[in-house]
Order: sequence, then structure tokens, then C-alpha cells
Amino acid sequence: MIDTKAIETVLSIFLPLIHAHRQNTSKPFVLGLSGLQGSGKSTWAEALSEALTTQHNLKTRILSLDDLYLDHAELVAIREANPDNGLLQSRGQPGTHDEVLAKDFFSRLGEFNTDNGGSVAWPAYDKSLHSGQGGRVPVEKWEQVPLDQSLDVLIFEGWCLGFKPLTKEETIQKWEQAKESSTSSLTNTLADHDISHLHLINSNLARYCTSFTGPEHFDGFLHLSTDKLVHVYEWRLDQEKALRRHKTGMSDEQVTRFVRGYMPAYELFLERLQGENFFGSEEKKHVQVVLNRERDVVEVKEVK
Repeated sequence: MIDTKAIETVLSIFLPLIHAHRQNTSKPFVLGLSGLQGSGKSTWAEALSEALTTQHNLKTRILSLDDLYLDHAELVAIREANPDNGLLQSRGQPGTHDEVLAKDFFSRLGEFNTDNGGSVAWPAYDKSLHSGQGGRVPVEKWEQVPLDQSLDVLIFEGWCLGFKPLTKEETIQKWEQAKESSTSSLTNTLADHDISHLHLINSNLARYCTSFTGPEHFDGFLHLSTDKLVHVYEWRLDQEKALRRHKTGMSDEQVTRFVRGYMPAYELFLERLQGENFFGSEEKKHVQVVLNRERDVVEVKEVK
């Protein structure tokens, strides 16, 4: 269940910005929504969209980073070109999304709410295709959204939104600190990977930030966080147990392997997102929602 009071608190922070934005431009207000695996990003996005549309008369749509994945054949090519890099053996990491598609999509946002005519094809991805490896929904089946249709807010949600690349030296320092640790653990995984593989993910992220995920591409930012990173495993286990009742979920071992694939990025990039204002100033709002083990909202705060 989403905490409706928390939704109201979050919106009370962003609504003045949205209204001011609408006075200055016809381009939709882009709200970034980032969250740990299992934190409820999609549910939050849907709740925010519903509240904005029905309670505040602000036409809102959602785009997921997942819908920007490369097609199956391209992901297979990446996997085969990097056979020793465990981070690129499945979709998820920076480098597995269609950057050209993303850049083109966001470049067209300014055409909404105009009399230009035409439409934008809304990207769609089906994770059930290719025996669960996933694949792009055929382009001809994408929803065509008319450009003259009102669009006030776009919620763009994704697990690594808000992450900023580190310097080469910072990456090496974190990797060496992990190596010095006595043992690897669920939340200490960097030493399991070659440093060159971490550098590659970092450089891919830098490219993403330039193209479509950097601060300049958002008008507001919301981050679903927690005080204990290990909750990511627990949340995801909860979700899959529910799915297993319908005979579709992963086993506990599969869940652990799955989440472990995302952990290096959390270890590299999450600290900065949790501790610093994403925009570098308070002109645009960066709001953090802190969740406990049960995904209850502990705190809603602006990151200064």
C-alpha cells in the first residue's frame, strides 16, 4: 500500500515548481523518479500520476527506463562481446539501453502542447519475450501519442536515474577498499569484478548523463531510499514470493543472484545521490523518501 500522506507531502513540494514551469514553457515538467530494486518505483510512479491527473488536473504520463532497453539481439551481442564481464551478461546496467532512442524521445518533449501535429511513439519493452530474456515490443505496436494532446508532467522512473559517474581515481579507491575487506557480502561486491569492468559501467553512465539522465534533463527529482542497503534483497524476495504463488516468481537463490548484479552500481554511485542535491542547487527540488524494511515511509525530506 502506498502511503497517501507521503504522496501528498511529496506533491506539496513539487506542485509549486510544476505550476511555475507551466507559466514559462509548453514543454512538460520532467520528474525523475529513482529507487532501489523492490522499493516500489512503478507503484509510486502510478500513484503520483493518478494524483496529479485526477486531483490537480495535470495530465501526466510515465516512461520507464526499462522501456528503453536495447532489443534482444543487441543485448545478446553485448553479452557475447563481453564474455568475462558479469555485469553485462543480462540487461540492466548502463550500456544496455538504447541511447539513440532515449535522446530522440526526450528531444521531442518540447513539441507537446503545440499545434505542430504528428505524434510521438511511446517506447515499450516486454520482459517476457525470448524465454524471459526480454525484447522490444515491435515499433508498429507502440502507442502513438498525439503532440497536440495535453501533457503537463512526464514521470521518468528507473533504478539508476540520479547516479553520476565517478572519476577513475574514485572508482579505484572504492574497489580497493572492497578488496581490503575480509570477505565479500551481499552489499560488498565490488571486489568480485575486474576494475576494467567497473570502469566500463562508469563510462557508460557518464554517456547516459550527457544524453538523457543528467541533472539538466530533469525539472525535479524524487529518490526512494533506505537506511540499510540489504533491504534491497529483502524487498525483492518479498515480491518474488508473492509472484511464486502464481507460479511465475524466481527462487530465493535466483533473486539473490539477480539483485547482486545491481549491487556494484549501488556501491559505486548511491552514496553521492543519498548525500548530495542532484541538481547542485535548491532552485530545482531533490526530494528523498526514506523507507524501512516494510517499505513504510520513515521520512520525506528535501536534499539540500
